[in-house]
Amino acid sequence: MPKRILIIGAVALGPKVACRARRLDPEADILMLDRDSTISYGGCGIPYFVGGDVSDAFGLCSTSYHARRDPAFFRNTKRVEVRTGVEALAIDRKARTVRARTLADGSESDLPYDALVLATGSRPFLPPVPGADLSGVCTISSLNAAVEIKDRLAKGQVGSAVVVGGGAIGLEMAEAFTSLWGVETTLVEFWDQVLPTAFCPELAGILRNHLEENGVKVVAPDKVLQVLGDKESGVTGVRTEKHGDIPCEMVLFATGARPNGELARAAGLAMGPSGGILVDDLLRTSDPRIYAGGDCCEVRHLVSGGWANLPLGSLANRMGRVIGSNLCGGATRFPGVVGSFCLKVFDYGAAKAGLTAPQARAAGYDPVSALVVQSDRAHFYPGAKMMSVNLIADRRTRRVLGVEVLSRNGDGAKARADAVAAILGRGATVEDVSNLEVSYAPPFASAMDVINAAGNALENILDGRADVMDANEFLRLMYESDTKVLDVRSRNYPGPYQARWGERWMSIPQDELPEHLDEVPRDEPLLLFCNVGIRAYEAQVYLREQGFTNTRSVQGGASIAKTLNPDMVKEEPKE
Repeated sequence: MPKRILIIGAVALGPKVACRARRLDPEADILMLDRDSTISYGGCGIPYFVGGDVSDAFGLCSTSYHARRDPAFFRNTKRVEVRTGVEALAIDRKARTVRARTLADGSESDLPYDALVLATGSRPFLPPVPGADLSGVCTISSLNAAVEIKDRLAKGQVGSAVVVGGGAIGLEMAEAFTSLWGVETTLVEFWDQVLPTAFCPELAGILRNHLEENGVKVVAPDKVLQVLGDKESGVTGVRTEKHGDIPCEMVLFATGARPNGELARAAGLAMGPSGGILVDDLLRTSDPRIYAGGDCCEVRHLVSGGWANLPLGSLANRMGRVIGSNLCGGATRFPGVVGSFCLKVFDYGAAKAGLTAPQARAAGYDPVSALVVQSDRAHFYPGAKMMSVNLIADRRTRRVLGVEVLSRNGDGAKARADAVAAILGRGATVEDVSNLEVSYAPPFASAMDVINAAGNALENILDGRADVMDANEFLRLMYESDTKVLDVRSRNYPGPYQARWGERWMSIPQDELPEHLDEVPRDEPLLLFCNVGIRAYEAQVYLREQGFTNTRSVQGGASIAKTLNPDMVKEEPKE
C-alpha cells in the first residue's frame, strides 16, 4: 500500500517537502492542504511586489520558467494533490487522522496519514491597541493581503502611512510605500534603534539616517497607544506615547510574527519557548510520525545553544528538502541555525549572522566587538565604496559569535556575512576569520579582505594591543565632556572639525607624530581620530611605545561618526 503523506500548509516548506518526497517515492500518496486560495509563493518578496520591483503577484507564485504554481501545476507537473480553502482543525495522533473543514461549504472529514508534516507557518503579531480593527489597519499576513494593500495604493487612496515596527519587514515596507508611491511614511519603533535584534547601534544608526534621507520619518523610541479613526471613515492616524498624534490613512503593523503552533499544541506535541513546535535534528516532533519545519517550528541555535524561531523562506526550503528525504527512508540531519539574513534598505544592503552583542551577553558570553570600515574592492578600482563590518567574539574563548555587514554594495555585504556564517556553527575563532580564505580580484575585493581585516582588528583588541571606543560613545563624550581629540589625518582634513570644536580638536598627522610628540598631552585622556580607524590605531601603537597610556581610538572614525551625526562637523573636509 502506498505511504500516505499529509502536509498541512502549502506556502514554502510544504511544497518543497511534497516535491522532494515525490521524486524519492513515485508511489507515495501525497496530499497538501492550505486554507488560503493562493499557494507556493515567495513571501519574502512581498515588499518588492508592493514597491513595484515585482510587477504583479504572479511573479511571486511562478516558477523560473513562468509557470504558475497553483493546484493544477502541482497535480499535472509534480503529481501532488493540493486542496485549497481547507482548514485543519485537529490531529488525532492515535487514529493517525486530521480533522479538516472545507471553508466553502463547512463540510468536515477525517484525512488519514502515515506521516504528517506541519508547515503551518506564522502569523503577524498585532499589538492589542484600541482601533487596531479599523479599516486601513493591515499586516503582511499573506500574498492576498499584500494585493489588497497595493490595490489601495494604486487607486490613490493612501497619501500618508504609519509603519509600526522597525524590523526587516517594517523597513522594507516603508521603502516600498515611499519609493514607488510617494506616500508620506512615518516609521514608529519601540526601541531606540531600527533593527534592534539584528545590528549594533552604529550600523542601525546609519540605516536610520538613510531612511530619513529618503523621505521616511523615523520616530524612535516610541510606541503606538491607539489607532485613531472610526468605523465609517477608517483610519485617520495613530496616537503615540512621546510624539503625540500622527495623521495617516493607513497603518501597517510590522511588529513581528508568531508561530502557528496551536494545532500542534492541541495535539499534545512538545512546544518551545516562543510558541513554536520543537523538532529534533531529523525535524521530527515529539511524535516521530509527525514532522515540522519552517516558521512554525523551533530549532537549535548553533551559537547561543538555545531554541530559535526564524521565519525565513530560505530556511523553510532547506528544511523542506530534509523532511522530504526523511519521509522516504532517509536520515538527513538538520544541524541547526546561526541566524543568517539580509535585507535592502534603499541604497544599502545589510546582512548578518549569529548573535548581536546584547544577545551574546544574554547567552552567557562576554562579547567584544570590532567595527571596521574598508573599501568593498581594491581602493584603486573605479566604483569602490566603503563597507562596514562589525565582528563579535567571546573575550575568554575568542569564539566568533556574530557578524554584521553594511554596504551600498548589497551583494558584497551578503557575501561577507555568508562567509562568516559558514564557520560560525563550528566554533570558529577570531584567528579563523583573520585567516579565512576568500577569493580576490580588484573589481570584487581588497587583497586583505574587509572580513580578514575585521578579524585582525578584533584580535588586536582581545590581545590588548588596541584600546577602542565606538562612535556613539565618542559622540557622547564630545557633547557631554571636554575630552580632547587628536586627529592624525593629513592637515587638509581637520580644519572644519577644529572650527566646530576649537582647541579640543588637535591636529598632528600620523607621520609627523615623532617630531611633534611634545605637543601631545600626557596627563589627560585623548581620543585618536582618523577617517576609518587604521591610522588612529597605528598612532596608538606608536604613542604607547612612547609611554602614552591614556589614548583610545575611535572605531570607524569619521566615516561612522559624521554619518551618525553630521552636526559634529560644519562642512565636509576637502580632499
